[in-house]
Amino acid sequence: MSLTKATLIPEVGGPISAMFNPKELSFSKSTKWEAQISNGMDAPRQQWNNGDAASLSFELFFDRYEDNASVQGDVQRLVSLTISKGELHRPPFVRFVWGGISFLGVVEKVDVRFTMFLPNGSPCRATANVAMKETILDQDSGRSDPLQSPDHAKMRRLKRGETLHSLAAAEYDDPNEWRRIANANGIDNPLDLTPGAELLIPPIIVR
Repeated sequence: MSLTKATLIPEVGGPISAMFNPKELSFSKSTKWEAQISNGMDAPRQQWNNGDAASLSFELFFDRYEDNASVQGDVQRLVSLTISKGELHRPPFVRFVWGGISFLGVVEKVDVRFTMFLPNGSPCRATANVAMKETILDQDSGRSDPLQSPDHAKMRRLKRGETLHSLAAAEYDDPNEWRRIANANGIDNPLDLTPGAELLIPPIIVR
């Protein structure tokens, strides 16, 4: 069985696959309840208001010592997920996928430690602690005007019989744009698709 790499899929730009899979993931989810005081009761009734965003954190390790190369490029790609993109006017939404885990959110924080250096001073090993916070896309938020146009990212659940070509035709009016979807989801073989899989449909930005 081939090793499945943990992958970060931003709504713009290509996917970022882990050089080494995380040793562990930390997930947290909470919700807001407000105590409703009732006279004569031993305990208050709890009124639910809304859910808080879930959080996901993990550690990624980068090592290019054997290649006598720097890890600065690897780290910068990760850090770029916290930086505003011109076409979005904000940092991108990012989906973390690994096996059966799929987490859509934003990268809140990246802490990097460079732990080994080449003779020229370039870092060749680094550890990055990544913290993500859950978000939802506009079409999932109950808005009456969901963002469905090709210039906004969204998620699609793959139906039986659908192909990347048919998705591209439906989303972009151009089946030849299938590679855009494949690249955004780290798909090497467009024929190897699983019905029910959730795919990121990246935007087409017209400059």
